[in-house]
Amino acid sequence: MKRRAFLASLGGAAAWPLAAGGQPAQRMRRVAVLSGFADVDRRDHIAAFTQALRTAGWSEGRNVLFDYRSAEGDPGRIRAFAAELAAMTPDVVFAMSTPALAAMREVTRTIPIVFVNVGDPVESGFVASMAHPGGNITGFMSLESSLGGKWLEVLKEIAPNLARVLVLLNEENSVSRGLLRDIELGAPTLGVRVTAGQVRNEADIEPAISEFARDPDGGMIVLPDPATTVPRARIIALAQLHRLPSVQSFRYFAAGGGLLSYGTDDVDLYRQAASYIDQILRGAKAADLPVQTPIKYRLVINLKTAKALGLEIPPTLLARADEVIE
Repeated sequence: MKRRAFLASLGGAAAWPLAAGGQPAQRMRRVAVLSGFADVDRRDHIAAFTQALRTAGWSEGRNVLFDYRSAEGDPGRIRAFAAELAAMTPDVVFAMSTPALAAMREVTRTIPIVFVNVGDPVESGFVASMAHPGGNITGFMSLESSLGGKWLEVLKEIAPNLARVLVLLNEENSVSRGLLRDIELGAPTLGVRVTAGQVRNEADIEPAISEFARDPDGGMIVLPDPATTVPRARIIALAQLHRLPSVQSFRYFAAGGGLLSYGTDDVDLYRQAASYIDQILRGAKAADLPVQTPIKYRLVINLKTAKALGLEIPPTLLARADEVIE
């Protein structure tokens, strides 16, 4: 989704409503959007975000301009794009991922930043506290470290013979390190041994998975990071090849052939982020807007993949699923 496609997702400017109270904004505002993920992964999310802004009265070309950059998982590009966007002096930045937020924080401590798809922003040093973030950063957490244990539990429930689990992660991501710790804490209770598989780029994926898959009774947890989400098709193919039941947080993992996903309802998250963008454009300060924790989670199960792996989904797990892909 390059800038042209992103703007197309905004829809016709003439169809957008006026700002609250029927009055247009007094001057043109500028919103910078920085994504660390592949654009195809965020089309529904961006559509929800832009629709929420429409409802709030922000119209591309009438009272707001958008500058969109997507690094497609490339750390070098994301830093360069962050510097480029900061030089445009936008009114607010929408940072979509931990790498995007980290890159923007390096280049500005004054431009307001609203984030999504970030784990613990306090532990990562992005904000002073959840209730009073201070500085120029606020937003919406997409992960809590306790989610790591939930992934392990649901994987064990769906594959009772699971004795080993590969945690595929980018260890440079502080959120991933926290999730790994939580998985390791819960593993002994479930009788599972944990192996950390370091992935910095696509070339690291096949060696990590193939080496782990030499022994039986294995499964895989794929931690969210551009290094693991952008090449997800390769990860899913290798999981199927080696018959590894696998879980990840994003719905598109299960929709693309992964066994299951369990994570935040990201579409809802992006709608909420739009409300903070709107408030900042109307004069609110990021320091005064509390960081929000996830409130809605979705469990998605791919029955076709389960059958291919020879797994019988427990009825209790099916009953808890928000979506079943057949």
